[in-house]
Amino acid sequence: MTDTQALIENRPPSVATLFVERVETTPDAEAYRYPVPPASGTGPDDWASLTWREAADRVFAIAAGFIDLGILPEQRIALSSATRLEWILADLGIMCAGAATTPVYPSTNADETAFMLSDAECRILVAEDAAQLAKARLRRADLPDLAHVVVLDAADAVPAEGDPEGWVLSLADLEKRGAARLEQQPGAVRERIDGLRSEQLATLIYTSGTTGRPKGVRLRHDAWSYMARAIQATELARPDDIQYLWLPLAHVFGKVLTAGHITVGHVTAVDGRVDKIIENLPVVRPTYMASVPRIFEKVYNGVAAKAREAGGAKYKIFRWAVEVAREYAKVSQDNFRRTGSASVPFALAAKHRAADALVYGKIREAFGGRLRACVSGASALAPDIGYFFAGAGIHILEGYGLTETSAASLVNPGEAYRTGTVGKPLPGTEVRIADDGEILLRSPGVMECYHGQPEKTAEVLEPDGWFHTGDIGELSPDGYLRITDRKKDLIKTSAGKYVAPAEIEGRFKAVCPFVSNILVHGADRNFCTALIALDGPAIEGWAKEHGMEGRSYAEVVAAKETEELIAGYVQRLNEGLQRWQTIKKFRLLPRDLDVEHGELTPSLKLKRPVVEREYKALIEEMYEGARED
Repeated sequence: MTDTQALIENRPPSVATLFVERVETTPDAEAYRYPVPPASGTGPDDWASLTWREAADRVFAIAAGFIDLGILPEQRIALSSATRLEWILADLGIMCAGAATTPVYPSTNADETAFMLSDAECRILVAEDAAQLAKARLRRADLPDLAHVVVLDAADAVPAEGDPEGWVLSLADLEKRGAARLEQQPGAVRERIDGLRSEQLATLIYTSGTTGRPKGVRLRHDAWSYMARAIQATELARPDDIQYLWLPLAHVFGKVLTAGHITVGHVTAVDGRVDKIIENLPVVRPTYMASVPRIFEKVYNGVAAKAREAGGAKYKIFRWAVEVAREYAKVSQDNFRRTGSASVPFALAAKHRAADALVYGKIREAFGGRLRACVSGASALAPDIGYFFAGAGIHILEGYGLTETSAASLVNPGEAYRTGTVGKPLPGTEVRIADDGEILLRSPGVMECYHGQPEKTAEVLEPDGWFHTGDIGELSPDGYLRITDRKKDLIKTSAGKYVAPAEIEGRFKAVCPFVSNILVHGADRNFCTALIALDGPAIEGWAKEHGMEGRSYAEVVAAKETEELIAGYVQRLNEGLQRWQTIKKFRLLPRDLDVEHGELTPSLKLKRPVVEREYKALIEEMYEGARED
């Protein structure tokens, strides 16, 4: 048995056990950093730290508090909050109490929140603030199992008229109850941890879903301890790393990072405020970060917009540097694949050094200057954007997984990463391609089932453990997986030609620096069309340069000049496509797509049916009277 196999096969039954092991191994090492608003109320945040021992003191107090409230093993506790230190402490407290976490996005409306809490039969809700508490109050009649609401922000933990006595309490109150419980029963939490079994429910997480009602995915304690050990085995994260964690922890991608952090033992800086990312990066100076493609797309568009505003020679230098970066990345990755060396020809290396001094160094500094690797997941990254960042020294390691597989199933391996693929299976994970091209996965991270939906479970999970992902892909001879599209999203034109919309959409994002979101349509039609939403800051900067300063976003995208601008990029896209894939017509949307309108999931994936339904009139308009071949 190899060291990696032993590490995984000898894993403990739960992350709670791993947490105790971590605290005992490095009690005084820094575990978390978190922002603290300045006392003056203005200026940049200060950053404070917790050691593993200090974190454990709070986690055990929270766990004992839940026990004191009567929570029993495997009972569900909902957690509705943005990403912050207290989310992680509460989640660990839930697991250490033997209960199961039901994460809820704070952006979820009251009806959907009530559905999840009711379906999961949650006994307690951990709510971030007054807004999350209000949702529970609004639908309390539909939540007979909900015995308590614990509010993270103490000032918002205010009982209202009609609340049952003791129904609302603050996190500080819960920790005080827990501390008192531990004085009376010092071993209460350790007894719960020691009693955990690998097959017990740890998380009941609802799919954000691009269609229909969310399904509850039941993930066992063993799924998370497996993930933690598998991440450790990849050595992508190291004990001396500083991770910047901003991803939504209600999403399985964010949640798995907390498990990996515990087993590896590095520092994690936690702040889920997306509008603070640019400000935080130079302060935190991370060496390791996970993200979603939209963030890299926005950075790319922002850098391109600044270069364009500078105009003249500076913009020409930027465009030259972009092409050099892509060429450098492609050649070096290809050479590494063939020879094990990422060397490039002398002339290309010289151009790259010049471009690095002029352009790339500034991009790395914007990320804090120490970033060793980024892991990208949740949706596909356009390869040309990936190649640009790779050539600029920002190494984006794409990975792949689903809620039903505890997030991480494949990831690109360190120096051997290949842009445009999602890498190789994690140790202990198997992957195969079905006859119709669908990707199947099997691992200890695969879900137990969909909660209360045996028919839905049987549709995707075979008796021998193989999970049907619904994605289409290809495996290289040496085991790298490339995702080509969602099985259900493949377009079949009326001429019988298959089109992968995600591939075309990704190509357009690499070609056009103004695009925010694009949806390619063409199922059962005789040609393909596109709905295009533009990136606000990027197009407004362009508009200012072209005599449209002061106009609203909707006015800018409605202008003939803007349509002509985007038409040029569509033409460039079409030059690299097969005839049946080309975009014959497009429409610019009057606003960007967003989570608030239900067009994107909280992890920023496109909800195709929602967008197509919302803009049905625009789609039909593009096909009216048309007879394109």
